[in-house]
Amino acid sequence: MYVEAYKRSARQYADVHNATGIADDSPHRLIQMLMDGFLARVNSAKGAMLHGDMEAKSLYMSKAIGIIGGLNESLDVGQGGDLALNLRGLYDYINMRLLQASHENSTEKLDEVAGLMREIKEAWDAIGQ
Repeated sequence: MYVEAYKRSARQYADVHNATGIADDSPHRLIQMLMDGFLARVNSAKGAMLHGDMEAKSLYMSKAIGIIGGLNESLDVGQGGDLALNLRGLYDYINMRLLQASHENSTEKLDEVAGLMREIKEAWDAIGQ
């Protein structure tokens, strides 16, 4: 059941990686892939903003928001306790800032959420398998 939540979340990342490759990865690796995908989408959205391509910005922002939703969905509060609750709050904050960044065309807010995700990812990467 826990692995299924990760696989559901990984579907948000399916446009980057072959779905058959994802099925063989560990839950830990799937979360790493989601985080990488989030950072790539935020970077692409920032580039689109800087170039005035609002259609591409909307597409990448939408995908980044979807990935945050997938990460949030993968949290197991029963097993993760306070850590999972804190991550949920942080993901909710990131989601709110993404919406603000999109509305305001704010690259600064995108830099903020990318920095937060890099910190989360560094901690997640340090856990290992």
